[in-house]
Amino acid sequence: MEERQIKIGITQGDSNGIGYEVILKTFSDPRIYELCIPVLYGSQKYASFYNERLEAADITPTDIHIIYDSQKTIQGKLNLIRCIDDSTPLEPGHSTEAGGRAACKSIETAVSDLKKGTIQALLTAPINKHNIQQSGFNFPGHTEYLEKHFGGNANTSPLMILLNDSLRIALVTGHIPLSEVNRHITTARILDKLTAFNKSLLEDFEIVRPRIAVLSLNPHAGDNGIIGNEDNEIIVPAIEEADKNGLSVFGPYAADGFFGSNTYRLFDGILAMYHDQGLTPFKTLAMDSGVNFTAGLPVIRTSPAHGTAYDIAGKNMASENSFRHALYTIIDVYRNRKRFQTTTFNPLRKQYIDKSGDKEKLDLTKEE
Repeated sequence: MEERQIKIGITQGDSNGIGYEVILKTFSDPRIYELCIPVLYGSQKYASFYNERLEAADITPTDIHIIYDSQKTIQGKLNLIRCIDDSTPLEPGHSTEAGGRAACKSIETAVSDLKKGTIQALLTAPINKHNIQQSGFNFPGHTEYLEKHFGGNANTSPLMILLNDSLRIALVTGHIPLSEVNRHITTARILDKLTAFNKSLLEDFEIVRPRIAVLSLNPHAGDNGIIGNEDNEIIVPAIEEADKNGLSVFGPYAADGFFGSNTYRLFDGILAMYHDQGLTPFKTLAMDSGVNFTAGLPVIRTSPAHGTAYDIAGKNMASENSFRHALYTIIDVYRNRKRFQTTTFNPLRKQYIDKSGDKEKLDLTKEE
């Protein structure tokens, strides 16, 4: 029962986007509460406003329980921590400084509780990367912010993975200008991302022997140097080194043919070189069910794979499917990690055999 009731912190995102709508639609289904205890970090005024909009559209409103401490949650309701001043103006469909400040406050409060351990995971609603920039949030996105606060696991760095039930795409570079991608593509960086990706596929998704495809940087994988040498000189050595380390890595594959021929279906994970190379095919294939997962952190964080969608904010037009899948992913990863920790805890040491004398002796007291 304890494993089933993971306590999940939920940030409101930009209050003028579709965050509240997809959150409230998700938790209007009472069956969700059999899987988790949700804690929303936001505003009672905002939640009531969007709840009333849903009720007016004949959508069941979500039962909200106001709390001031994430240790005081109850089951069966959406627990809401009032961390945002209700006097903050609400302007659905518009990017505002106030909306950015509210989004930042929600994230800061949730991360504080995550550090204290009063919530076990984090689900972030979409933010506006422009209006959220301020003294508390000078980052391109959630991934970089969480990396600063939690760092990575041993020998790996945080890794953005876009996923659904049949597709997982990770990125070597994330939120940087296209003009800067080339200088960030190094053999060491690719190897680091492959290591983190393999570790996540093994521990977070229970894939025993992950098969990872690596996309090329240049068109046609460089055509043997005719369209650039980076694929042969930077990417191939990273793949070869990963292979020496016991990883099952293949490529580099030209992205157009790789997705056009459905070759992606043969792999457990795909490593793309830059943001749009990975996200364009992913959102084409999996927009409605897509999830953004941050691997390589000691904490679990997911997000829906869409943005603030100002154009439909407050109009009861937003689909909650991606948000719901982000919630399910947290629960699955949480359980998978616990099982992995249990099955790998205190493994048997390698046997030591003394061959120094005439007779071989097995001695389990020797250290390696």
